[in-house]
Amino acid sequence: MPIKPLIILPDPILRQVSKPVERVDAPLRKLADDMLETMYDAPGIGLAAIQIGEPLRMLVIDLAKEDETPAPHVVINPEILESADARSVYEEGCLSIPDYYAEVERPAAVRVKYLDRDGKLQEMEAEGLMATCLQHEIDHLNGVLFIDHISKLKRDMVVKKFKKLARDKAPGKLVG
Repeated sequence: MPIKPLIILPDPILRQVSKPVERVDAPLRKLADDMLETMYDAPGIGLAAIQIGEPLRMLVIDLAKEDETPAPHVVINPEILESADARSVYEEGCLSIPDYYAEVERPAAVRVKYLDRDGKLQEMEAEGLMATCLQHEIDHLNGVLFIDHISKLKRDMVVKKFKKLARDKAPGKLVG
């Protein structure tokens, strides 16, 4: 059953730094499978464990389009080893900040070291959308959100909007 991702405000958990995974075992693989199901259900292309309230350095990504065979990646304890000097801009969104998208500039390519779902050490060189997605999700593990990469004015507008939504949905508020 999919797990509902946390919404950015007022959830400070999304701002905490996730702790390294100490052991890759069956419960961790089950968590990865649950995260993939949640991501597909959303629908999204990436999800960090912190987004479902698990402060672990793990993320899942699948860039396959709806009509393509799924190609999931489980990335545990990722570390960016190198970032390209060249930059690229993608319109990013986030399951924790629903219905808001903004152009974010990041390194166009990265080299990442990580453990796979079997606990084997891997390295991946990524460019384009995969590089952007990896950086976006690794940011989550470090307590950073994509709105931290946009102008202060735009970020303040987003935060204000979500604070208002949180107030409007507050328990005990009368409707109609």
